[in-house]
Amino acid sequence: MTIREMAELREEEYFSTFASLSRNSRGRDVFEEQCDIRPVYQRDRDRILHSKAFRRLKHKTQVFLTPQGDHYRTRLTHTLEVSQTARTIARALRMNEDLTEAIALGHDLGHTPFGHSGESALNEVCPLGFTHFEQSLRVVELLEKKGRGLNLTWEVRDGILNHRTAGSPSTLEGKIVRLSDKIAYINHDIDDAERAGILTEEEIPLEYRRILGYTIRERLNTLIHDIVRNSEGRPDIIMSPHMEKAMQDLRHFMFEHVYKNPKAKSEESKAKNMLRELYGYYSRHLDAMPAEYLELIDRGEAEERVVCDYIAGMTDQYSMARFSELFIPKAWQY
Repeated sequence: MTIREMAELREEEYFSTFASLSRNSRGRDVFEEQCDIRPVYQRDRDRILHSKAFRRLKHKTQVFLTPQGDHYRTRLTHTLEVSQTARTIARALRMNEDLTEAIALGHDLGHTPFGHSGESALNEVCPLGFTHFEQSLRVVELLEKKGRGLNLTWEVRDGILNHRTAGSPSTLEGKIVRLSDKIAYINHDIDDAERAGILTEEEIPLEYRRILGYTIRERLNTLIHDIVRNSEGRPDIIMSPHMEKAMQDLRHFMFEHVYKNPKAKSEESKAKNMLRELYGYYSRHLDAMPAEYLELIDRGEAEERVVCDYIAGMTDQYSMARFSELFIPKAWQY
């Protein structure tokens, strides 16, 4: 018996009856021989962790555009906090922690530079539309490894696609990540907003704090415990109604006071205009994109989609550098 087979046997003996067992995966689009050490979801987790798209998340905006302070979240640190929260819940409920972690680490791989403002800009100019969750799936299915993709299992890809609020993951592990994403960003965005001086703890309505907690630590603890208590022994991942309402109300509060705050979004219109200009330029000059993107067009991918692929893959700094190179005149050197 291989190490992988022993790990799969331990899953059957220990996991909840509602967990996704590695040996029951619906598999990969392209057949591969099994690893003798790692079950399938552990392999997927490793592939995502070693991908170029994952590394680029460290220079992509979470909420505050290209922040200068050392302690603001980026898309990468957000992803790690989602993973930590999701793994805690999965372990407590005896779900498949490897599957949970793989979905969490991959859920935002398709995010644009400058966060949701960048996503909005590409959606406005691309006739095919653009969403970060569909792009995340496109990254792992096609764009990584120079057009070959990561060949992940069906369950991980399903969780990545359905992590958004309106998503409906097919596995309980995917449902854990979907909730953990909200829990993570609501709380760490409060922390960053306080650091930026645009929100104080006392400004959060008392009715929400009485239910959820008076500090970020208390709120995380409250929400995680509520999910575990209400989901244990059930074929679903749920929260108590009053806790879910308080979390949603706090989320709406954050939209009004942070995500739409003029101070936090003062540079957003500039970032959106910049990405629109980049989209227009590369649409007119396809040959200015790297060869791997031109190969996608040769393989039949729509030009509009490939231009989005290139721009969405950029970090904040890289997109600014390309814009400066293309549109900002340089001083005469001689």
